[in-house]
Amino acid sequence: MTSPRLSALVVAHNEEDQLADCLRALRFAEELVVVLDKCTDGSKAIAETLADRIIEGRWDIEAERQHAGIDACTGDWILHIDADERATPELAREIRTAIEDAAPGYFLIPFDNYVGDRLVRYGWGGSFGVSAAARLYTAGAKRFGGQAIHPEVIMSGQKRRLKTPIIHYHDRDISDMIQRFDRYTTMKARDLRAAGDPGTFRSNFRRIFTRFFKCYVQRKGYREGYYGFLIGLFAGLMPLIAHLKARLEKD
Repeated sequence: MTSPRLSALVVAHNEEDQLADCLRALRFAEELVVVLDKCTDGSKAIAETLADRIIEGRWDIEAERQHAGIDACTGDWILHIDADERATPELAREIRTAIEDAAPGYFLIPFDNYVGDRLVRYGWGGSFGVSAAARLYTAGAKRFGGQAIHPEVIMSGQKRRLKTPIIHYHDRDISDMIQRFDRYTTMKARDLRAAGDPGTFRSNFRRIFTRFFKCYVQRKGYREGYYGFLIGLFAGLMPLIAHLKARLEKD
């Protein structure tokens, strides 16, 4: 009986500072597929050196570029990694053991999120960072919805969980967090305009407090001090700022 083949998939946009380290950490996979979306930097030259397959294009919808990569993978299992993430040798060993005789489906993988060199474990969520995600799955088990930001993820098959985290360099500093917040709210505003329903100011204002409470208290963001407060604040403000951008700005 042959062991399952593993494809590693990286979807990137102008990631020349991160891409090489990310791809080198994925050499334990039998196939390395890189999707380059509207890249204007040196990402292509890096991918040509380290990847087995490269798909280039211009996609405005997240699902389209993700599906382009998923459909290009030929392995029995797919490990889906972003350029600002790293698969450690410990994770590689756990993946190999987990997929050896696993039924079709997917594994949730935990994240160790960093802001600069500070590990921030608690408080993530509310469309601002994740604590775990379905990043290891069999072909056909994962598809994306049509939203521009944080699209709906449709999973099928048996659900399981790994223990070893993916290392995620979430942001360089607070300024980087603010820039991410601006990008996310702009993309969410486009989704709201496209749907023709930006919601009401009152309902989105109330969500500031419920989302902050969820991240800062229920997800224990308070254990991270000021960083936990910032994560809760960004998560709470995101719906309201996206709502205001949808009403007051145009693409």
